[in-house]
Amino acid sequence: MATTPARRALITGVTGQDGSYLADFLLEQGYEVYGVVRRASTETFERINHIKNQLTLVQADLTDQVSMIDVIGSVRPQEIYNLAAQSFVPTSWKQPILTGEVTALGVTRMLEAIRLVDKGIRFYQASSSEMFGRVQETPQTEKTPFYPRSPYGVAKVYGHWITVNYRESYGIFAVSGILFNHESPRRGREFVTRKISYGAAQIKYGLAKELRLGNLDAKRDWGFAADYVRAMWMMLQQKEPEDYVISSNETHTVREVCELSFGHLGLDWQQFVKVDPEFYRPAEVHHLHGDCTKARARLGWRPEVSFSELIRMMVDTDLARVRKELGSSK
Repeated sequence: MATTPARRALITGVTGQDGSYLADFLLEQGYEVYGVVRRASTETFERINHIKNQLTLVQADLTDQVSMIDVIGSVRPQEIYNLAAQSFVPTSWKQPILTGEVTALGVTRMLEAIRLVDKGIRFYQASSSEMFGRVQETPQTEKTPFYPRSPYGVAKVYGHWITVNYRESYGIFAVSGILFNHESPRRGREFVTRKISYGAAQIKYGLAKELRLGNLDAKRDWGFAADYVRAMWMMLQQKEPEDYVISSNETHTVREVCELSFGHLGLDWQQFVKVDPEFYRPAEVHHLHGDCTKARARLGWRPEVSFSELIRMMVDTDLARVRKELGSSK
């Protein structure tokens, strides 16, 4: 009796937070998972070490059109998830050209490769709530006008609209998930939630005396990354390609993250957190608040981890990390 071949997925950005959680999820669904990695001077496989022997890693680069055509032609996936980007907003101000090359034009190169190799491939583009920037309405839905406030946000708007254009012009099943902030213990330390959870853990163990942050009043719609990658997959299983906002439908300030993180460790955040103007953005995004009504109704998607559960999870994991670092330094 013949067995049905496993579905094959290709993930760009597989070594990142979202890529690693998505790889976990797709492997659980029985997929063959291929991950695109760039040739780099240092290999950062920390987030996928636990599944590395279950993945097939292939070399390519979103800045190199030929490499994208080659990798898609050799892997022949049914689904592609484009999660690779220069994704740190402050860096986009320091390296705006690079951000545009990877985060904007990289999407075009990927879509063009699909058009040339196999227009039947289903494509997911990682759009971002940063596209809303100086928000035109609250909460933000799939129909809210974009007003990006950083080179990263601008690049993501380009990536979003080029995806729409290839869908409408070439009939490619291409969708964008407009994901609001999503965090996890796998988040990079440069991002504010992880900076806070790790900083609080260091202070708890006496390895630091203070934590310097920027705008404590900035409001974000925060969820758990593992919940959000499930929504990516759901979008590619639909009959028709459509874009969806994925969010928690609630907002919290950076100050609240501090209160929860330090409070979980029995500490008063106000004794340790210092506001430093160096960490303010040139153009601030003050209030991002998503409305995921469409995703709930059409995809049946629901977030499973609450904001407070997420922050406690991150603090507990960083506490264990700092404890381990202390042990290995002795």
